[in-house]
Amino acid sequence: MNSRALAAEAFGTFMLMSSILGSAFYSFGAPSGAAGILGVAFCIGITVMVTAFAIGQISGGHYNPAVSLGLVAAGRFELGTALQYVVAQLLGACAACGIFSLVGHTSPTFAANGYGDLSMLKATLSEVFILETVLTAFFLVVIVGVTRANGPSLMAPIAIGLALTAIHIMSIPISNTSVNPARSFGPAVYAGGEPLSQIWLFFVAPILGGVIGGLFGKWLLEE
Repeated sequence: MNSRALAAEAFGTFMLMSSILGSAFYSFGAPSGAAGILGVAFCIGITVMVTAFAIGQISGGHYNPAVSLGLVAAGRFELGTALQYVVAQLLGACAACGIFSLVGHTSPTFAANGYGDLSMLKATLSEVFILETVLTAFFLVVIVGVTRANGPSLMAPIAIGLALTAIHIMSIPISNTSVNPARSFGPAVYAGGEPLSQIWLFFVAPILGGVIGGLFGKWLLEE
């Protein structure tokens, strides 16, 4: 067990979750005007980019169980280590939710992901499942591509951050954007009720998409 790598994953996921909660809770209700979906999306993408630059060399900068397991499917990571990462990521997300619960001014749903009444557009279960699977697969193809041996590794955090920004712009109105089981888990635990009852979807769809994206990226980029 690499304690520094696990700490980096927990911290990175903590900051990712914090960027989601801060932008969702506070910038939408700012007296000077809401930042809106674009503000939230860029806040998340920038946070992932800068943490990847700062500490990504320690753990690889996954911050997402679907990424860790997708990289296992791509042949880039060992399953045993990935499972340790998943635990660290879930703890990091829950810790961020705990901090924001103390700060207050949170919503009853705690920025949870969901379908039906939890979706801005009242999307159905099947619509959310499809989009979460497809967008997570897209995210993994980007990650596998920019981190390949002969790829633009120095620019990888920028590409990954921008990909995550685009994903949020596309899907916040549908599912509040997960593509990350840890991101969904923390808010569901704190919100309880309907968000917690729907949490299975935001484990199954992103992990399925991550595995599909990892396998496809591996095949597509195979030399």
